[in-house]
Amino acid sequence: MKRKEYTVTISASQEKVWEVLWSDETYRKWTAPFAEGSYAETDWKEGSKVLFLGPNGNGMISGIKTRNEPTYMSIEHLGIIVDGKKDTSSEEVKDWAGAMENYTLEEKDGKTKLTVEVDIAEAYLNSFEKAFPKALQIVKELSE
Repeated sequence: MKRKEYTVTISASQEKVWEVLWSDETYRKWTAPFAEGSYAETDWKEGSKVLFLGPNGNGMISGIKTRNEPTYMSIEHLGIIVDGKKDTSSEEVKDWAGAMENYTLEEKDGKTKLTVEVDIAEAYLNSFEKAFPKALQIVKELSE
């Protein structure tokens, strides 16, 4: 597992960037580089579960560890969903369960620096290295 950091500076307020990150309509747009048609089922509240799903219904089970609107969101990945079955205990899941995805928004002089720190399993490193910069560019475009 590797921790990677991705950053983008956006000419918009923290509140606007936060809204783009976590509103259903815009979330679906900026996460398309990871998987076209992906979406999240959650209320984005601290302590809540999140199901990150693709159009086929497969995806990840996660939880909101910390939510400090509009400056910080921390998500812990807990398991997977395959063919409608939730898995939080297989050996495959144990390899990366507990992986974190942290979003930090820092506003200064009318611009917001968005930093994402994410724990990535080696098998997904190349795809994330390509997808995250594209995704953050979409967040920037939607926010500005």
